[in-house]
Amino acid sequence: MGQPSGDASASSQLTPMRALEIVRNNEEGQVHPSVTAVLEKAVAEIWRKIQAQPTSYTMSRDEFAVFNFYRNRFKDSQVAQQAVARFWNHFRGDATQLNGSR
Repeated sequence: MGQPSGDASASSQLTPMRALEIVRNNEEGQVHPSVTAVLEKAVAEIWRKIQAQPTSYTMSRDEFAVFNFYRNRFKDSQVAQQAVARFWNHFRGDATQLNGSR
């Protein structure tokens, strides 16, 4: 199906959500480093925003999908747990439509 390992030449057009889709649909276990780089950059930026406003920042739907993919990385962080709870407390919509719903 599709691009199982991503395409380095398309990395400049690769969004975090597309990168997340590539990783989740990859059955081979290896993805192109550019795909991983997009996700790492995105989760770092999301974490920076959360840390800048630890009691008030609410992730967008797409930010939550990326952050949730890396959630195990933040499993011991009270700030991360509160950010996830804040997302769910403010979420409006169908949770089954989210990537990584609870």
